[in-house]
Amino acid sequence: MRKDFVANASHELRSPLTVISGYLDSLADEPALDPAWQQPVQEMRRQSDRMRGIVQDLLELSRLEAQGGEAERALVDVGGMLALIRKDALARPERPSIVSLQLDSDDLLLGSETELHSIFANLVSNAVKYTPAAGRVDIRWWTDEQGGHVEVRDTGIGIPPEHLPRLTERFYRVDAGRSRKLGGSGLGLAIVKHALQRHDGRLEVHSVEGQGSTFACHFPPERVAPRAGDVAAS
Repeated sequence: MRKDFVANASHELRSPLTVISGYLDSLADEPALDPAWQQPVQEMRRQSDRMRGIVQDLLELSRLEAQGGEAERALVDVGGMLALIRKDALARPERPSIVSLQLDSDDLLLGSETELHSIFANLVSNAVKYTPAAGRVDIRWWTDEQGGHVEVRDTGIGIPPEHLPRLTERFYRVDAGRSRKLGGSGLGLAIVKHALQRHDGRLEVHSVEGQGSTFACHFPPERVAPRAGDVAAS
């Protein structure tokens, strides 16, 4: 009942929020807008965007919970996907000076392209948000006899050890004030957890407060597939 309520409420909130955001965008672009209202309108736009992000994450989480079971087994180009996610990270106005990508495998993953993108984009987004401009974020994809692995390592603020077991809970925040300031919904890692479970994967987290964090996604060997050209060559 609770899950149905959250899903239905989130769906109903999406339309009015879209209307509010549209009017705020028009106000912000209005040349005749009183200068005294410019800063409040910009803040309202920021909060409106944050609310839309929360609703979107709630809908995504509800969809994952409702589907259950295993994800589909479509061929997904992990390297290409991570390259696009890195490009989006580099386009952010506030980001670490270095966002690197290391592709040690040309293999593909068998899964849902949408859900895998959600997993990796959430992890990279978190790393970028919580790493200062002088720091770095390193993304890596590799495969071995144990399966496929995507790792996101940062030199950010790190996470105290007592918080690590609860990171994937809905709305759980290590630092509520900082998370709200940066615009997080508190649902990203819950989405990562559920999407990974649908891909028979698991999330591994290592962090040292003040030094940085490493989030690694591990997929089983049966979810890894060589490229068609690699199969032909072999």
